[in-house]
Amino acid sequence: MPKIVTYLRVSTDGQGRSGLGLEAQREALVRFASAEAFDLAREFVEVETGKGADALERRPLLRQALDEARRLKCAIAVAKLDRLSRDVHFISGLMAQRVPFVVAELGPDVDPFVLHLYAVLAEKERSLISQRTKAALAAVKARGVILGNPRLAEAQPKAVEAVKAEANAFAANVRPILDSLPPGMSANAMAKELNARRVATASGGRWSASTVLRILRRTANLGS
Repeated sequence: MPKIVTYLRVSTDGQGRSGLGLEAQREALVRFASAEAFDLAREFVEVETGKGADALERRPLLRQALDEARRLKCAIAVAKLDRLSRDVHFISGLMAQRVPFVVAELGPDVDPFVLHLYAVLAEKERSLISQRTKAALAAVKARGVILGNPRLAEAQPKAVEAVKAEANAFAANVRPILDSLPPGMSANAMAKELNARRVATASGGRWSASTVLRILRRTANLGS
């Protein structure tokens, strides 16, 4: 039975202390290992931001996971690609380490080139979220909140919540379409069907497997 080293990450000390997100990652990796007949050799858990192309210098547990994977001559598994990073340069740097990575939600057969494409999409999504948050803050300012004063601390969370609410509403509208498709369809097949029906993404673009997976995850988190 081939071995894998698992890597889990949350971004804040509060999440690390509470376990928020860690159990979900661990459960996904255990299910993946069981389904794909992997032996879970060792687990590494890190509390650190994933931002920045130099993030590896701030993530000693990921460096240890790389060393352990080299020693065992096996892959590192993560629940989702963004647990490594949403930064394309950082993902490229990890690939240069010559340690294979496996992403549970994408399956065991995704090659490095495809992982790089997913990283590009994730970075683009982060950029879109930032743009929407800025636009929401501008709308809050237009309603009378002066940015830079003490009310900003209250305004910014509201702007972020507004962006989340918009994304949740869009996902809730798309989910019934996905549920109407034949059972067992892959995310890629779902994306092709949405494009064939001329259903646009939230940004007005075309669907891919990754954008379909994000809709499924978001609506699952909403309890759909």
